[in-house]
Amino acid sequence: MSKNILITGCSSGLGLALAKFYLEKGFNVYGISRSKPDITNENFYFKSFDLSKIKEIKTHLKDFIQNIKSIENVYLNAGMLGEIKSSFDLSIDELNEVYELNVYANKELLDILSSIEVSKVVAISSGASHNGSKGWGSYSLSKAGVNMLINLYSTEMLNTRLYAIAPGVIETPMTDYIRFEIDDDIYTSAKKLKEGHIQTAKEAAKRLHEALEKSQDIKSGSFFDVRDI
Repeated sequence: MSKNILITGCSSGLGLALAKFYLEKGFNVYGISRSKPDITNENFYFKSFDLSKIKEIKTHLKDFIQNIKSIENVYLNAGMLGEIKSSFDLSIDELNEVYELNVYANKELLDILSSIEVSKVVAISSGASHNGSKGWGSYSLSKAGVNMLINLYSTEMLNTRLYAIAPGVIETPMTDYIRFEIDDDIYTSAKKLKEGHIQTAKEAAKRLHEALEKSQDIKSGSFFDVRDI
């Protein structure tokens, strides 16, 4: 019997690459995103939903997720960067928009997942959750929240291994925004990103899967970077 994978934010970038990766391996893939990805495969099951609608998540997604019964890997991948700008210029509304999608949407999904059999949960995190860099306020705060969310739920979901994993820098619209639209004389972290290795989404999906396969000795609830595995 084929194993099941659940992926949020599957319409592009890492989420799409993960969906294709597991479908090629013969898994059943259940995807959630606002728009349907360009995938034609009988083992792909899709639910259209905007995860920024936090209060509607349990109403609209509970049946879709719980009907899967047993899940091998869950990738909580959906998220947003927010605008790169000075913390002094960030409004509470801007901070909340990013935090709600990156953290609270995942909290609601974990609540649903807690009642079914799940082997591993991966929340996509970032080195920005540990490293405070000028301009990254919304994203860094939210990814630090993701790390703690996973840590907390690991004490509740004792039969599931949960990790917050930084997948490394990936070529996506988010990194294109940082590379091509941000003044790296002002926001020096952007310059570092431009000068470092940038993976394709396909490369990142394979590397993330391999890191997860090697994670058996890493304590549930931990944050780690694939580059350290």
